[in-house]
Amino acid sequence: MTFFWSSWITLISIGCWLFILGVLLFVIKYKPSLEEDGTTGHEYDGIREYDKPLPKWWLVIFFGSIVWGVAYWIFFPAMFPKHWEGIATVEVDGKTVPWTSKNELASDLESNNKVFTDNFEKSILVKADSAGATATLAALNELQTTLRHSEKPPADLQTQIDGKVAELAPYVEKLSENPNALKVGSRLFLQNCAVCHGSNAKGATGYPNLTDNDWLHGGEATNILTTLHNGRVGGMPAWRDQIGEDGVRAASEYVLSLSANNGSKSNGKLDQTLVNQGAAIFKQNCALCHSENGKGMISAGAPNLTDNIWLYGGERETVRNTLRYGRAGVMPQWETKLGNERIMLLAAYIYSLSDRTGKSPEAPTVTAAAVQPVVTEEATAN
Repeated sequence: MTFFWSSWITLISIGCWLFILGVLLFVIKYKPSLEEDGTTGHEYDGIREYDKPLPKWWLVIFFGSIVWGVAYWIFFPAMFPKHWEGIATVEVDGKTVPWTSKNELASDLESNNKVFTDNFEKSILVKADSAGATATLAALNELQTTLRHSEKPPADLQTQIDGKVAELAPYVEKLSENPNALKVGSRLFLQNCAVCHGSNAKGATGYPNLTDNDWLHGGEATNILTTLHNGRVGGMPAWRDQIGEDGVRAASEYVLSLSANNGSKSNGKLDQTLVNQGAAIFKQNCALCHSENGKGMISAGAPNLTDNIWLYGGERETVRNTLRYGRAGVMPQWETKLGNERIMLLAAYIYSLSDRTGKSPEAPTVTAAAVQPVVTEEATAN
């Protein structure tokens, strides 16, 4: 809030307070002239007005409210917030700071998180034979605190953080077999992830299925942890301006020829002439990310185009639209929102959901190179 508005609101508040106090004192001290019968002489509809003192309990409450208002102005930054911080304080990140609603929220979150982390270490990690993660978590928290508080953090600090995140992967695998960890992880998923991926984690159009074995950035515990910590930002560029509408149609036809569902009734028979034309376009423009055989690359976050798993749909016109206009997707980072301990539990739950039989139920011919997004919302042609 600007100085003008904070000052204006403060002055109005003080003015109202003084006005109410003045009216109250005036009413208490004012003594009207009375008739012989003790009334003021005012009468309405047969009702005569007496001059009786205000009830003491009412006065106590009223004056008490006024005193409380003054105390509030002193304790909290109600008067000219830019210049008066009040005398109330809270503890945030180990430091005593002036009270603000933001600082109070941060303090409460820290207190609740302390209870959660203590319970996590004693009741979940120990029982899952993963107590060794405690030291790694402590080191990771210290590195993250340094990163948050440093104006110019060391160049290799993020690399150190990523290394500590990777060290948690074996413990995530153990947690994925622990019922208590999965119970907490499932609740975290419903609270934070189900809005996009669905309560059953099977995703929807534009949101990946987390229960198969098709992963865009890899489905190992390390990959899942990295995605949850850092998020993913992906994009399938629009190609209409580069290759033209004819090129879009030809490349789409070639992509459909690669897919395991190229014989679907919705797409009908493929145009072999377009397929041949599209092969050259694909090799020149698309193979860099999707590889020459169309099986994608985890390093590039590019999906496998040879299975029958589609993030946005595998119908001919849908594939064409993907090539024409591109796709853009963002998987948010959860490190600052959930913290390291909750991310471990969430990663363990997601890891437990994945089909690890080596064969996706929807893609009988899928190989280990298949990569559909799991905890990402990357926009791709597949």
